[in-house]
Amino acid sequence: MTNNDVLRRIRYAFDLKDPTMVEVFSLADFSATEEQVSAWLKKEEDDAFLKLNDTELAAFLNGFINFKRGKRDGQLPKTEESLNNNMVFQKLRIALDLKADDILDIFKLIDFRLSKHELSAFFRKPGSNNYRECKDQILRNFLLGLQCKLRPNHNASDFNKPGD
Repeated sequence: MTNNDVLRRIRYAFDLKDPTMVEVFSLADFSATEEQVSAWLKKEEDDAFLKLNDTELAAFLNGFINFKRGKRDGQLPKTEESLNNNMVFQKLRIALDLKADDILDIFKLIDFRLSKHELSAFFRKPGSNNYRECKDQILRNFLLGLQCKLRPNHNASDFNKPGD
C-alpha cells in the first residue's frame, strides 16, 4: 500500500473533511494546507496528485494519535523519517486505544482470521525472534475492517468515491 492509500482509507473510515485533516497534521506540529491534503488524496492518474512521503504520513499518524487521545504533556514524539506497515499499524492501534481482542474483532467483521499470537508478532521490535513483517494485505484488511465498523452502511468500494 502506498502512503496515499493509507491516508485515503483513514480519511474515509473516520469521515474526516479536509479542514479536519489539516488540524490533525497541525497536532503533530506539521504544517499542511487544504490544497496539499486534497492533492495527497487524489488518484495517481490525476494531474494534481502529490505523493505523500513517509515523514508526512508519520506526522499525520502522530497528529491522529493526539486528535483521538489528546496531546500528552511534554515534548511531542519525533516524526519518523521512514515508516513501514508495522509502524502504521502500531500508530493506529495507539490512536484508537485498541487491545488485541478489539483488533481481532475488527478483522472478524470482514471474515479475516488471525490468532492473538500472529497479531502480537506485528507489534514486536524488529530484532525479536517473534517479529513478523506486516504485509500490505494485513494492513489493508485492518483498514477495511475499521471502515466496516465505523461506516457499516457503506460498501467497501465506496471509499474511493470522489467527495468522500
